[in-house]
Amino acid sequence: MAANFTSDWLDTGDNAWQLTAASLVALQSVPGLVVLYAGIMRSKWAINSAFMAFYGFAATLIVWVLWAYKMGFGIYMLPFVGRPGPVVTMAQELGQSCLPSAGLCQNFPLSTMIYFQFVFAAITIVIMAGAFLGRMNFYAWMIFVPLWITFSYTVGAYSLWGGGFLFQRGVIDYSGGYVIHLSSGTAGFVGAHWIGPRLVADREDSRPNNILCVLIGAGILWIGWNGFNGGDPYAASADAGAAVLNTNVATAMSLLCWTICDMIYFKKPSVIGAVQGMITGLVAITPAAGVVAGWGAICIGFASGTIPWASMNIMGKKIAYFRKIDDTLGVVHTHMVAGFVGGMCVGLFATIEGCAAFGLTNPGGAIEGNGKQVYLQLYGALFVIGWNIVWTSLILCFIKYVCRIPLRMSEAELLAGDDAIHGEAAYVLGPCGAHEHLLAGHYIKRAETEPGELGMGGAIIGHDPHAGAIAPVHEKKSAADSGTGPSEIKHD
Repeated sequence: MAANFTSDWLDTGDNAWQLTAASLVALQSVPGLVVLYAGIMRSKWAINSAFMAFYGFAATLIVWVLWAYKMGFGIYMLPFVGRPGPVVTMAQELGQSCLPSAGLCQNFPLSTMIYFQFVFAAITIVIMAGAFLGRMNFYAWMIFVPLWITFSYTVGAYSLWGGGFLFQRGVIDYSGGYVIHLSSGTAGFVGAHWIGPRLVADREDSRPNNILCVLIGAGILWIGWNGFNGGDPYAASADAGAAVLNTNVATAMSLLCWTICDMIYFKKPSVIGAVQGMITGLVAITPAAGVVAGWGAICIGFASGTIPWASMNIMGKKIAYFRKIDDTLGVVHTHMVAGFVGGMCVGLFATIEGCAAFGLTNPGGAIEGNGKQVYLQLYGALFVIGWNIVWTSLILCFIKYVCRIPLRMSEAELLAGDDAIHGEAAYVLGPCGAHEHLLAGHYIKRAETEPGELGMGGAIIGHDPHAGAIAPVHEKKSAADSGTGPSEIKHD
């Protein structure tokens, strides 16, 4: 057997860390968000929601190696996108990683860079899916994923990371606050507009079917973010360590602030709210992780735990336009708003030392006397938002009007859920006709508790959607009391 070939440019420590970081980010999507989506939706949508994420991950990889990687990180074609082409030969995979438009090379092979950048592209698609859950036609989703990666994601990646015009202007996006979160949040909200809403019953009672699964997915997401932000110096460097620490500090601060806001406004702490606060903290620190100091991370965590909270729980519920658009998981708040907040905080809190450690020539942000960085961050954000509004709309209109594929499921599919779409059910616990409809996700609210995150609260009882409307609670009370009808399910 031939000895392993090692080039002079290869740093095995950098390569090992980069592959580890990439694997951590991959785990955020599969199984992280797959499990989170399956748990946070009604049980009748658990399979479809998880499968949308699962499919998006796989489809993105094939598109990535056939043409999209070079569009995001290859040779200059336009100021905002590189020249498309495949990266599938052994010579390419074993060669040194270089970003030709940015004039940068790394001490690991191109195959490592291709995979590392793929997992970022994939999680962008998976995050966006959170806005479409519970009603998007799966066939439309299958077409949407490769088109959106091609015409939208690659543009943001090249413009900010690959050496494009925003990179040249000095806009800072350390690890994807704009490329990933601002774009997915914008596209998710725009897509929700074009696709249309879920059934009224699904919107009115959208409580998770398994909060423990949500917490498992959230935990994978949080710890996986160590690779998300720690991998972006492209080296096992001191700045990677700073990015990991700042990521966790900001996330913890954001979770605490969100929980306190819930306790003040809803009079109780919410687990789902804590998860939302965790996500907004992770998102907001992403564009800043390695260029701000620890105190800056705390400030960002405070901003991400309060501003998106107000956006979701006050503006999102009181402004008619936000109520009209059915963004299933509130991606516009947790990713677009939080990503924008984080990007602007870069303009405020970036340090000269942090920028230098990341290999940037930017003289820090406003705290270092460089107020221009705030304008640059705003300029970059507006470009990403505008591009995603236009191209997400064009892609969805192409699918609907040119391909003639409905964006939204039929009413019958919306009523039945997973069984009608995939012929599968999330929970099959055995023959028990009395609880069949409950396990299938068909239930109605029978008792109200105090309002909380996502309208949660209240007891549930199984309900056959094909049967007549269930009688009001007061009409069933006498039967329940006499032992001849369904008993009330009560909270302790």
